[in-house]
Amino acid sequence: MKVVIQRVSKASVTIEQVKVAEISNGILVLLGIVDDDTQEDINWLSNKIANLRIFGDAEGIMNKSLLDVQGDVIAVSQFTLHAATKKGNRPSYLKAAKPDVAIPLYEAFVKQLEQNLDKPVQTGQFGADMQVELINDGPVTIIIDSKNKE
Repeated sequence: MKVVIQRVSKASVTIEQVKVAEISNGILVLLGIVDDDTQEDINWLSNKIANLRIFGDAEGIMNKSLLDVQGDVIAVSQFTLHAATKKGNRPSYLKAAKPDVAIPLYEAFVKQLEQNLDKPVQTGQFGADMQVELINDGPVTIIIDSKNKE
């Protein structure tokens, strides 16, 4: 699993002109899934996200986690995170998991993150054409790959 995490002062997801998710202080998680992702990837990544210290403390130092600030989350499935761009100008998405594999893993990721945070996680809609709006706070943007635990 690969995620792009963006610390936001606000974010929303709109589908067919209907706002389906909206948060203020928190993070927007864009999630890419591959065929060999497992519950182990989900557990590791959701724990990392919940505890990642990317929010400012009283001195303005990034020393607080999503749990510490009780921030909100929107999780959006984004297969394009696994685009291969080595050849030509048209990205290939062969690495991205097909819906029959990706949907259950996406749903399991959201459920696990909700358990880690002890609060609901808002989502987009898998496979939908979504408009994602955000104000990146900082800006703070972090990429994490569960296959490359650095």
